[in-house]
Amino acid sequence: MSETQKIEPDMYLYERWYKEKGYTLICGVDEAGRGPLAGPVYAAAVILDEERPIEGIKDSKKLTHKKREELFEKITANAKGYAIVAVGEKTIDRINILKATLLAMRKAVESLKVAPQVALVDGNIAPGLDKEKTETVCIIKGDAASASVAAASILAKVSRDRFMVALEEQYPGYGFAQHKGYGTKLHYEKIRQLGVSAVHRRSFLRNLEIKHGEAT
Repeated sequence: MSETQKIEPDMYLYERWYKEKGYTLICGVDEAGRGPLAGPVYAAAVILDEERPIEGIKDSKKLTHKKREELFEKITANAKGYAIVAVGEKTIDRINILKATLLAMRKAVESLKVAPQVALVDGNIAPGLDKEKTETVCIIKGDAASASVAAASILAKVSRDRFMVALEEQYPGYGFAQHKGYGTKLHYEKIRQLGVSAVHRRSFLRNLEIKHGEAT
């Protein structure tokens, strides 16, 4: 092996370990959209089917747009179960982004047709699942360590990106299809030109000087 060759992580290590402990329904949970200035935060829960393995699953941030779209279709077609939930900007402003993210994660797991025995959750804060039904395991950078969590990251990311592209038609001029609501230079310029839209997170923009006031 060359010194520059990277060893790919075993993305099914967690899943095999819990299967050996007797768990048969293991779901991964992840979110997309905690940082943007506009739009909802998304979360997904995925129970992969070990009989129908999907090649190429990894952290959604390390995949191209095209590859994420391809894997989205494969995951939704082959998983034992999946659920995707969005929590909107008004709720984010009311309860804060962390609580909104945990709410989306919890609702995603609760929306699965069958309650998983264990939930592998990206991050270090549990979303508050029913302990009688589901054991929660928090994994820091779980989307890079678990196929189930990575699959959830892909579903959440693709779903949110598609939603933000659709928002471009409702709120033309902001560039949502381009920056997906993140705080890019272009996005800040557009907010200053057009004002704050109905889908912006006002709690994220409190310190931003808006020249033209709020857009209606």
